[in-house]
Amino acid sequence: MTRLRRRGLASINSEVRDGILPAADGVTRMPGPPEQELVKRPPYRLVAVIIACALFMEQMDATVLATALPTMARDFGVPATSLSSALTAYLLALAIFIPASGRLADRFGSKTVFRLAIAVFVGGSVLCGQATNLPFLIFARFLQGVGGAMMIPIGRLVLLRSVAKQDMVSAMSWLIIPALIGPILGPPIGGFIVTYLDWRWIFYLNIPIGVLGIVLVTLFIDEVRGEAPVRADPVGFLLSGVSLGCLLFGFEMTSRDGELPMALALIAVGLVAGGLYLRHARRRADPILDLSLMAVPSFRLSVIGGSLTRITQGAQPFLLPLMLQLGFGMTAAASGTITIAGAIGSLAMKSLAPRILRRFGFRNSMIVGGLAASAGYAVCGLFRPGWPTWLIFLTLMISGFCMSFQFTAYNTIAYDEIPPERMSAATSFYATFQQLMLSLGVCAGALALHVGMLAGDHATPRLADFTLAFLIVTAISASATIWNRRFAPDAGADLSGRRRDDD
Repeated sequence: MTRLRRRGLASINSEVRDGILPAADGVTRMPGPPEQELVKRPPYRLVAVIIACALFMEQMDATVLATALPTMARDFGVPATSLSSALTAYLLALAIFIPASGRLADRFGSKTVFRLAIAVFVGGSVLCGQATNLPFLIFARFLQGVGGAMMIPIGRLVLLRSVAKQDMVSAMSWLIIPALIGPILGPPIGGFIVTYLDWRWIFYLNIPIGVLGIVLVTLFIDEVRGEAPVRADPVGFLLSGVSLGCLLFGFEMTSRDGELPMALALIAVGLVAGGLYLRHARRRADPILDLSLMAVPSFRLSVIGGSLTRITQGAQPFLLPLMLQLGFGMTAAASGTITIAGAIGSLAMKSLAPRILRRFGFRNSMIVGGLAASAGYAVCGLFRPGWPTWLIFLTLMISGFCMSFQFTAYNTIAYDEIPPERMSAATSFYATFQQLMLSLGVCAGALALHVGMLAGDHATPRLADFTLAFLIVTAISASATIWNRRFAPDAGADLSGRRRDDD
């Protein structure tokens, strides 16, 4: 067995507008002499695109499914609102299994577990397509979530251990583009399938994509694993799963009418379980979610600043369609067409991000980009029916551009000071917080909207209520500037290619 060490950093976000920047780090690679391994290693662009197949499949599935919910509810003979249980079952699986993903990769190898994750996701998709009632669909969606929980964090880990530092910015562009195409294509494909075919074909679409991903991973991805076996942490797994699952469910339920008491109860249980987990983690040298990572400056600042920003990112897709449909009187199809502008802006950003980071550095770019993204989303609250459609579309494109750039920077700089032996723990920790904060964003948006409705003493949200909600949630992301300013002026200079004496 030959061990090849390389220094690097990166992150991937399963969310559609998050930028993704891979890197490299210490690995255990088997087998073969170093010279052969260096010759046979696939180009970083190919590795990035292979990982993007999984991200594309997951994002496509989520956006296509949303279009089919009314038709599925009619076939099952249940109210459309009941289908939300199938969506939250997926979130629950993410909350439970994301923290364990890094340990599984270290123990059994990233390639092996990544292939298994794709297979589990595809298997869950097939079962979803075969569902004849709501309970069966909930079970199948949970199984899909188990695959998704392992697929994206471990895909990130494969990149961390496969792509050299000097190639990371370019690799990001190749990785994120296929993933961004999924949400753009999802709504029209979903509408076509529901209109002209059977909704079950929505899930069967994942079969050829998943099979292709498994074949490409088998042919081109190396097997890498942690250098030392990590002990199991069943108590930590249970406490973290209960805490994160209850918090995610609770945050999601706050946006539903009449379920606020249950949502608050779940959030309370999640907080109690989280407190017990913190107590457990302090007594264990290798907890499943390693809180000692927060002592690493670049990781801590990225987690805090990124979490504040993701709250706004989570709230915006919840607030904007409601405002366009309830406040403007648009149809769901019309509002969906406009809201894809953000994804298009994210796509446009990818070719410019490397140049911006190289020219201005991470710290300066994050300060300016964060304020610009917050300002853009605040303007969304000022939209009115009299605004030209092209101006709304342009505003959303610019906002998506700036927010995606911000996540690109966060997801890269987070791993600047993480040592190789802690990389898998860091990726699991970061992915967990990403998912939690995006769900918390929905809660923050719903709460801010309800505050406006209570202040105006009316039961239906009005445009002024949406304005207040947007201003509140964008103030949260703007506060991330406090933490962005604490990055060193030359932070991430090796990642961006910017010389340290440029500052």
